[in-house]
Amino acid sequence: MAETRSRQIVIAGAGIAGLTAAIAFSTRGFPVTLLEQAKQLEAAGAGLQLSPNATRILRRLGVLDRLLADAIRPEAVVLKDARSLRELARVPLGEAGESRWGAPYLVAHRADLQAALMAAAANRPDVELVTGARVTGIAADPQSVTATVEIEGETTHVTGGLVVGADGVWSSVRAELARTAGFAASRFSGELAWRATIPAESAAGQVFMQIGAADCVTTFLHPGFHMVAYPVSKGSAFNLAAFTKGERIAEDWSGHADPAILSGAVRGTAATLSRLVALAGPWTAFPIHTVEQRRWTMPEGIALIGDAAHAMTPFAAQGAAMGIEDAAMLADLVADFPGDPRQSLTIWENLRRPRVERVLKRGALNRLAWHAWGPVAIARNLVLAARPAEKLAADLDWLYGWEEQKVVRR
Repeated sequence: MAETRSRQIVIAGAGIAGLTAAIAFSTRGFPVTLLEQAKQLEAAGAGLQLSPNATRILRRLGVLDRLLADAIRPEAVVLKDARSLRELARVPLGEAGESRWGAPYLVAHRADLQAALMAAAANRPDVELVTGARVTGIAADPQSVTATVEIEGETTHVTGGLVVGADGVWSSVRAELARTAGFAASRFSGELAWRATIPAESAAGQVFMQIGAADCVTTFLHPGFHMVAYPVSKGSAFNLAAFTKGERIAEDWSGHADPAILSGAVRGTAATLSRLVALAGPWTAFPIHTVEQRRWTMPEGIALIGDAAHAMTPFAAQGAAMGIEDAAMLADLVADFPGDPRQSLTIWENLRRPRVERVLKRGALNRLAWHAWGPVAIARNLVLAARPAEKLAADLDWLYGWEEQKVVRR
């Protein structure tokens, strides 16, 4: 019984990071109990970008083939000036990117990724999914960790050798640890994300095709906002994500903010882009929250991954990828150091922190460059114009070409 408990993995949150962790731990021979607060699994948000550092892991875990039927392989990331619509830079993806980084760059609807992960998890008999289950407490002793869980008004306990908090930016696991062990709370970044999904054949879709491309990720740069657009759902729709400054709104993935914030931010952009923003509504707004880089693990057998550990702004398009990397690497290290779980958690956090911090810095740099104005914008455009596509791709080798380090006990 003690051996069974020590190998049992308890994961809170059945989003991208949690499902990836469940599959990764199961692949390494661990039984998994996956606790999801929602009664029904629903994918929050709309589209997402999956760079090669993430799709490489999904391929290894048997998820990628399930996703490819619905995902799109964009040919490039294109940066455009929102006023003139002039192309500023182009980073080649498609076959060139896959050859360079060893895995495809994909764009997909978040629901399609979650469905692919769910299908892979469902095929693993040692993964048990419990929905409508909210973690309300965590207690550790020298042999195990126990999560107190509320299910339909009843309280129960789930015990294992490791509890993984993968329950997102508003993590209940992290909130519990913040009260008892000094973990960080999330904070509002001052930015709002606005999302809309438009059918390719709609009026908005036709307007987008005048200024964007059906086979690329297109980013429009402007001092007051930036917008990223790309195809999803086999190309039948386009995902639009715009980012502006804004006041704090309800902590939810479908909050309500004054549409005037977005319409005001696009003033001074090209008329066609302004028309696209108007036609694409109604937009769904949500507040961008981040988590201070403080603690991610406790040696007693608790770890936070993905947004629960280090929620970040989306300006490097790496939120999902970091959760996938976290999950796969955590499962491998716990499996590789079976007799010393404390050491495995310490090694995992020490290896992950520099990686995540570098991604955070890249996101901050992107935001600064994309919202530049005046002389800084002129300098940005000159630098981009002088840098060939090959160099722009090479700048991303550290990010997209990442592979998990193999840690060997000495």
